[in-house]
Amino acid sequence: MKTSFLIKLSAAALIYAGCSALSANADDLDQTLLKQGQEVATASDCQACHTEPGSKTAFSGGYAIASPMGAIYSTNITPDVMTGIGHYTEQQFSDAVRHGIRADGAQLYPAMPYTSYHMMTDSDLHALYYYFMHGVKPVHRVNTQTDLAFPFNLRFSMKFWNMLYANTKDYQIDSSKSAEWNRGNYLVNGLEHCDTCHTPRGFMMNEDTDHPLAGAPLGSWYAPNITSDKVSGIGGWSDDEIVQYLKTGRTAGKNQAAGGMAEAVEHSLQYLPDSDLHAIATYLKQTTPIRTEGETQPSYSYGSSATDVDDTVRGMAPNNARDSLKSGAALFSGSCASCHQPDGAGSKNQAYPSLFNNTATGMIHPQNLIATILYGVQRNTADHQVLMPGFGSSSSYVDHLNDQQIADISNYVLHNFGNPNVTVQAGDVAWVRKGGHPPALVAMQPYMIPAIVVGVIIVLLLVIGFCLYRSRRRKG
Repeated sequence: MKTSFLIKLSAAALIYAGCSALSANADDLDQTLLKQGQEVATASDCQACHTEPGSKTAFSGGYAIASPMGAIYSTNITPDVMTGIGHYTEQQFSDAVRHGIRADGAQLYPAMPYTSYHMMTDSDLHALYYYFMHGVKPVHRVNTQTDLAFPFNLRFSMKFWNMLYANTKDYQIDSSKSAEWNRGNYLVNGLEHCDTCHTPRGFMMNEDTDHPLAGAPLGSWYAPNITSDKVSGIGGWSDDEIVQYLKTGRTAGKNQAAGGMAEAVEHSLQYLPDSDLHAIATYLKQTTPIRTEGETQPSYSYGSSATDVDDTVRGMAPNNARDSLKSGAALFSGSCASCHQPDGAGSKNQAYPSLFNNTATGMIHPQNLIATILYGVQRNTADHQVLMPGFGSSSSYVDHLNDQQIADISNYVLHNFGNPNVTVQAGDVAWVRKGGHPPALVAMQPYMIPAIVVGVIIVLLLVIGFCLYRSRRRKG
């Protein structure tokens, strides 16, 4: 056993040395292929998930991806042989990226969006592999193990899930569509994997392919409807507005990126060439329009600056009064108006955006408004940096607001600047704080083991009863 270990260690060392030698001899590398691979990695947003926030070592893993089943930790995908993917062959790399199968044969969870990456062309896959093996610095960092509760910890079950729900068809060009549309399809449903967040999920956490891109809850946040519907989706946006949003994370009078979308803009979308961003816009504007139930007008069409909070709260409490912020208006004045202005119009340069004509306050789903207040917004792009503090944590450097206070602020904003048909309860805030309502499959998890035990007992009783019946018949 010791000899076997030494042989494996020696082999790994030789491979590592070989990889290092290849990387060191930069003159022998195909710079065109490296550039293509880097572009594919950027478009696929690999760094956002495979780099722990605050880490100085790109692609070294350790990022806890929040999922309804629990935290799924991303792995080290640097070319380190011992802890990364330096020992992967190109075929093994392809199996992992496109089919969710690790080099050791174990199944990956779809938090790794192989359900979208299956569209990746052979050319892009080859370039991506080349980039990770020769263009990424190897980092020796042991992976954090994902430890989900039963039965979600049974990785082999993903084989059956993949058989039922994973799309295994190769990417095909649609000759009836323009080249720009086809590129947009490749990016939206493939590399950028927009479909994995913006498409609602079924009972088994599978994408509802009958409602692609129609919007879906995403933990504490809500990934909006991005179909071409002019009420619920982005059909009322111009191509240039979509491009601006993807490149900067904001479009005045429409929306601002926060949560996972802010990460996508920061790490991926802002680096795409304008031609790719226009291709995405072209594709999205030609999707089948899907209307969200209950929505009657575009979310960004709600509200105005007709209300000024100062007119409401000024003089309501003595100058030295303590704990006087009791109403939503008073809380808004104390915590929000200094940046978003007393009339909700935001700053002149819209670095602090208007609270009216804003998707976050106009949607029928208030999760994004609540999550923004709880967690804040952080987004860095080439032209600006956005930092709004969160009010949900006791460690925040601004006021720590409880669930009822956040509900009160949300309702003040909604009823004065946003969708007045939406009302937030303290319980809604509590669920967002917990990471969102669990899907039905996850909600059933605590009862699965007892149900299995009861099922086994029932089967055993039936078998025993059948055997006794047969025995009596023979005796009779």
